[in-house]
Amino acid sequence: MDKAVPNITHDTDSNRRTLDETTDKLFREYYLAWGGQEAITEAEIEQLPEFFHRVPLDHEIMPQKLREDARATLLEKRSHELLENEELQSLWSVLGKFQSPPEIAGVKYITYENFKKAAQEASPKAKIYFTASTYAKLVHPDDKLSRVDILSFFNYVMKKVWMQQTRIGISLYDVTGEGYLREVDLENYILELIPSLCQLSHLERSFQTFYVCTAVRKFFFFLDPMHLGRVRIMDILASGFLDCMLELRESQTTEEQLANNWFSHQSAMRIYGSYLQLDEDRNGMLTRAELSRYGNGTLTDAFLDRVFQECITYDGEMDYKAYLDFVLAMENKREPQALAYLFRILDIGGRGRLDGITLRHFYDSMEEKLLAAGSLSPAFNDVQNEIFDMVEPVNPNYITLNDLIRCGKGDTIISLLIDLQGFWSHENREMFMTELPDEAEL
Repeated sequence: MDKAVPNITHDTDSNRRTLDETTDKLFREYYLAWGGQEAITEAEIEQLPEFFHRVPLDHEIMPQKLREDARATLLEKRSHELLENEELQSLWSVLGKFQSPPEIAGVKYITYENFKKAAQEASPKAKIYFTASTYAKLVHPDDKLSRVDILSFFNYVMKKVWMQQTRIGISLYDVTGEGYLREVDLENYILELIPSLCQLSHLERSFQTFYVCTAVRKFFFFLDPMHLGRVRIMDILASGFLDCMLELRESQTTEEQLANNWFSHQSAMRIYGSYLQLDEDRNGMLTRAELSRYGNGTLTDAFLDRVFQECITYDGEMDYKAYLDFVLAMENKREPQALAYLFRILDIGGRGRLDGITLRHFYDSMEEKLLAAGSLSPAFNDVQNEIFDMVEPVNPNYITLNDLIRCGKGDTIISLLIDLQGFWSHENREMFMTELPDEAEL
């Protein structure tokens, strides 16, 4: 019996090899019969162009240097293709020359015929903007002659030039050259951008690290939902966050505008100051007990427990980056990314749904807050029915993240479950409405 086993194994391997060869032979015959071509030879393989270029590794210094120089040369070439200030002024003069009367309320227009004439007289760099599709997009809807507002077209060109200039500037920090920035790349970009922002002229050097961290987190919180550790340059430009940051170049900015701008010195100091106030033991980290004082201390215990279960912590304590994500979620509850962050915390089972049992768990904690504050709590069934009526989920038995986003009331529902202040505001909304002055009295 001991000698029979190897023979059986050998016979099995031999049969399998024969079967594979027969299968390959039949496949080749049928493939050629149906119009296929013979496999390419080694010589033909060598003639094929290379479609994928591997990014050099950290220790490959020469390939890295070559890649950096090639990218810098390309970006410099693209930069020279952009319209300069003198060329933009010349473009404005050309558009004024070919304006098509009549003017309407002082607004100057241009017809498509004159638009084409202006394209011929404009500088070669500007010709790429004089396309039929661009004209069609900018046609004024109320103009019977289907003309384009000259100022609208000029602003369009200015915006395109600015976008291209900004993309070139950001691409210099794209180390891999693959169209995205890692966290360290974006940090370097913002760090070198700070001196050009006059509203940050009073930024202390000791606070720069925290400011850069605060600014970078907003980009990654909203533009890196999969937590890949990188954001696409196109997403950075399209998000409008960079526009908000570059507004800090303007010297004439109101205090209200600065307070509402996440990237302002005032806003960064407000957030960092709140972090320091919560950090009672001054160890640079926040415990669950310390975070419980966030806002006015109105967050429920069940929610705080889940925050420290789901968020990345160090020995059970939250660092500044995790705190920034928390603040961004709490201050932007209407945004899908914030709802996704908070939904993950509420989703106790990790099943992607909030059912009656989950809602009951968080409401019990809210009820404790209400009783401690001396308030009566409504029946859970009433609250649950109200939540499901607001959401109108696809499945009547549970609520998904998509349901929360689609209903447009996700921020209200989240507040009902985690924040005593939000719960009170919702329950007393009718009283607040009656206190508002009537339109006839205004």
